[in-house]
Amino acid sequence: MVLRIPNLQKVKLPRIGLFSRDPFGNWLIVKRALMSIFALTTYPRFNIINKLKIEGTEYLMDLPDCNVLFISNHQTYYADVIAMYHIFCSVKWRMKNTIRFPIYFLMPRARNFYVAAEETMLESGFLPRLFSYTGAITVRRSWRSKGQDIQRPPDRRAPEKIKKALGYGWVINFPQGTTKPYAPVRKGTAHIIRDFKPIVVPVVLDGFRRAFDKKGLKIKKRGVTLSVRFKPPIVFDDSYTIEEIKEEIARLIEQVPEGTDIPPLVED
Repeated sequence: MVLRIPNLQKVKLPRIGLFSRDPFGNWLIVKRALMSIFALTTYPRFNIINKLKIEGTEYLMDLPDCNVLFISNHQTYYADVIAMYHIFCSVKWRMKNTIRFPIYFLMPRARNFYVAAEETMLESGFLPRLFSYTGAITVRRSWRSKGQDIQRPPDRRAPEKIKKALGYGWVINFPQGTTKPYAPVRKGTAHIIRDFKPIVVPVVLDGFRRAFDKKGLKIKKRGVTLSVRFKPPIVFDDSYTIEEIKEEIARLIEQVPEGTDIPPLVED
């Protein structure tokens, strides 16, 4: 069954030094500097040009420092992750449901990672490659490449990369693997959940597709309310199959088309 976690005990890892590296060899001082720069340059997009509405950060306040997997629907390549990075850093400074006070730029949370397609991060120019230093876990998609549907063997390095990141911090994953709404959940996320047993935090995004282009770099419309809603943390036990986990993920991130009957495994 799926278990809600009513009370989370704060478990902290040892403090990381100024000149430490993350598990992938990235210097944390450089990572923090880049995160601060990206946060500073994107802050107006979420607080002035558009308005970011945040719900549920109370569920993040006492999460452990590692082995937390955020599963979310996906609307743009980069703006989704950048918005969540803003939120994670504000939560580090104990701010609830707001990023209006940019003091969190000074010392951003460094234990953040996100799963991204290898071609998106490494073959799309200088800016994405630079952004990848802030925590990209690049994977080679087995079902799509350069805008075309393909079939090739799964990236067998991906689970080990994600395991390494979970052992160090929080990981954002978009289980549909595409920005297309109501796309099916990929099996890979279900395997990660079953094999590594992270605390899972469902996230529902809205408004990003209206406000930004597909990449999330260009502003398409102003005055849009951008919504990021965190749901209560959960864990999955061993009794559920991969297909059942996939169905539950789709329901939790609200990516079940209307008229499709997928009953919840647990009560909300």
